[in-house]
Amino acid sequence: MHAVAYLRCSGEAQIVGDTWARQTAAINALAKARGFTIIREWREEGVSGKVECDQRPAFQDMLATLLANGCRTIIIEDLSRLARRYAVQEQILLYLCAKEITLWTCANGGENITEAMNADPTRRLVIGMIGLISQWEREQIVAKLRAARQRIRAKNGKCEGRKSYGFTADEQAVLDRMSELKSEGFTNQRIALYLNDAGMKTRYGRLWHAATVSKILSRQEVA
Repeated sequence: MHAVAYLRCSGEAQIVGDTWARQTAAINALAKARGFTIIREWREEGVSGKVECDQRPAFQDMLATLLANGCRTIIIEDLSRLARRYAVQEQILLYLCAKEITLWTCANGGENITEAMNADPTRRLVIGMIGLISQWEREQIVAKLRAARQRIRAKNGKCEGRKSYGFTADEQAVLDRMSELKSEGFTNQRIALYLNDAGMKTRYGRLWHAATVSKILSRQEVA
């Protein structure tokens, strides 16, 4: 099982002291006892325990990484490393529960804090509400992005993926010359030879071939 470590200290004196070694030792001991493998560590340096999670750079980076890589377990030394104010602790714990992220502390031989939170009916209701709000926010973002893509597609004919040849001014100039040569009766092979002799390269700096010319001109005809 994979887990990550979150360490925090609030003052400069602590940063240069033994706080990191102490927290790391406790977290590694718990991980070994519970069968976790620590895959990454985040350190919140010089951040007060009264500060809410949205003002903690390391914590925010950790959350973004966890939500992207599939790991769902955080281990801390004790709850004071998470926050010293109970209101902030609860806010963070409710959020973690809503995201289905498990938090372990090393206190009392190891405790699954989020599991205890979920066992409380009232807190479970709040967790569910937070989850629904998060889902609603995601759906709103998806809907806005979809609408934006549709507007771009309606205007330009394309939005996602690789841009068709001719997207840039330089490419359009080559494409126009291709079309002119084609209208003059040049075969695709002769067009490719002409472009190569003229020093015109493909998008990727390569020589032209008849098949490439044919593909680009066919797309042009369809458009």
